[in-house]
Amino acid sequence: MYNSDMPTRAELPSSRQLLRSTAIAVVAAAGLLVTVVLPAEYAVDPIGVGRFLGLTTMGEVKGQLAREAEDDRRRDAQAPGRGSSVLPGLLKGLLIGEARAEPAAAQEASVTLAPGEGSEIKMAMKAGAKADYRWTASGSVNYDMHGTAPGGRESSYKRGREATGDVGILTAGYDGHHGWFWRNRGQEPVTVTVKVSGNFTDLKRMK
Repeated sequence: MYNSDMPTRAELPSSRQLLRSTAIAVVAAAGLLVTVVLPAEYAVDPIGVGRFLGLTTMGEVKGQLAREAEDDRRRDAQAPGRGSSVLPGLLKGLLIGEARAEPAAAQEASVTLAPGEGSEIKMAMKAGAKADYRWTASGSVNYDMHGTAPGGRESSYKRGREATGDVGILTAGYDGHHGWFWRNRGQEPVTVTVKVSGNFTDLKRMK
């Protein structure tokens, strides 16, 4: 009637054996928590095993990415107009004509970012003005190409992660400062160099 015999009472584990197995499982789980989970997820390495296995570095990278995301969120929150359409500024530029400033000679600016550091290089531009640009980095960086109006309103033109360079034309949507924010997400210093030519003035590091 049954496919297998029921175990006898003698074959069942005793309470002492069950407690022992439970204790072993708890100790093993605690060991994994200290040597694997905490270093890999939170960069917490109380006994140094995570650093030896390379897990602490993984946790540090995760923490850095989380901080970058939080920084981006705060930047967006501090600039309510960020990400708004630049179409009104472009239409204004078309209505009043191309900016009358003489095209500037090619200029170059550089910034060296420590691990986790961010910085901006921007230039003053009139609505509708154009600037040809090319920037390169000695390592991977996250970037945000955007403009800032005199009142503090910001609009993002282009974003990227783990990039080592970009080339194109930046068209100002309104009068103000326009350029790039870079953040070094790696473990080594990174130097970013940008070359720009066109209708702009005052190319410089903002912060």
